[in-house]
Amino acid sequence: MKLSDAAASYAEKIKDEKIKKMFTQCFMSTYETTVQLEGDDCFVITGDIPAMWLRDSSAQVNHYIPFAKQSEEAFNVINGLVRRQMKCILADAYANAFNREANGKGHQKDKTEMSPFVWERKYEIDSLCYPVKLAYRFWREADTAVHLTEETRKAFYRIIELWTVEQNHAASPYYFRRPFKRKSDTLSHKGKGAPVSYTGMTWSGFRPSDDSCMYGYLVPANMFAVVVLGYMIEIAGEVYKDNTLKEKAEKLRGEIKEGIEKYAAVKDGDGKSFYAYETDGMGNYNLMDDANVPSLLSLPYLGYCSADDEIYKNTRAFILSKGNPYYFEGERARGIGSPHTPKDHIWPIALSMQGLTSGDRGEMLSIIRTLADTDADTGFMHESFHKDKPEKFTREWFSWANTLFAELIIKYLSEGGEI
Repeated sequence: MKLSDAAASYAEKIKDEKIKKMFTQCFMSTYETTVQLEGDDCFVITGDIPAMWLRDSSAQVNHYIPFAKQSEEAFNVINGLVRRQMKCILADAYANAFNREANGKGHQKDKTEMSPFVWERKYEIDSLCYPVKLAYRFWREADTAVHLTEETRKAFYRIIELWTVEQNHAASPYYFRRPFKRKSDTLSHKGKGAPVSYTGMTWSGFRPSDDSCMYGYLVPANMFAVVVLGYMIEIAGEVYKDNTLKEKAEKLRGEIKEGIEKYAAVKDGDGKSFYAYETDGMGNYNLMDDANVPSLLSLPYLGYCSADDEIYKNTRAFILSKGNPYYFEGERARGIGSPHTPKDHIWPIALSMQGLTSGDRGEMLSIIRTLADTDADTGFMHESFHKDKPEKFTREWFSWANTLFAELIIKYLSEGGEI
């Protein structure tokens, strides 16, 4: 099966001609415009930036995983990408984005331990979560362990080692400063970030938006780490038969989860618990959500909890309200944006995620139509668009947003929805 055939199998169910065309284009976008495949190696650029982010590249191919057992195209891309990602992690587990070769491109002037292979070295927990999730889903859904090599096992050990070090960030070797740039592009306190106390959670310098954290314990990223450590436990036991790896993952997973349960939730005026976006373990909390995933909105999608979980429902109600400083309502749309983009700009990624985590088919269809109506007649998703003027947008070529739109359409159709 070709990926174009997979796209056509869903497109033929769509009656709305504009949405049908948009779905097909968005479904195929990653494969047609960002994949650089050579043998067992696959390098995936984000779109308009020629580097490969560990997070984005994983998310960009996520909608191809269900077809990997039947599609040689999907199989080769995902197999090659996992192998490339594990090489990247072993080269520098603190880096978030890489060059295809050691050509010295990217942010080489940043004050950190840069190398010519690294495009950017902003440390983000989710940069290590996404490749594990991709490897796990490929193993389970394509029924293959071809990518679970010795190099992958070494990368798993390295991830656990780094997350363990960052439970006590004061003793970490990591630092990052970017001179003469906006505040969100660098870390305070001589590149170490704001002080935190021990919680059991693991520290993150930056958010999945690539903006610096206000407080170092990024709650949705720690929740994502709990999920993927569970994946490591399964792989360690069933594939590698490695009790040491399994025990290390179990120990760390338990400590992070306990930290989340103790420090991540706050209460509103009615005494209802909901999750903070960030905390420092010293009583300070950042109450917001960001469009980029992992987000608080995305927790059921990531597999941390169900959409019916009481704290999640309370959290969802808060972040989809004006209580969230990055929730915007306008003439053409309402949804979550990000401090990474201008005020009043809503992210298609967040809209798609709102649909993917909704149990309301009517809400899903409304979001699909909003996304189709705010594409500025390009036929693709953007990074963000203005709530009143969707023709005013950022990043015309942003593959991750296209993938999530395609995922939303597939989920909606698979659940009996009609467009």
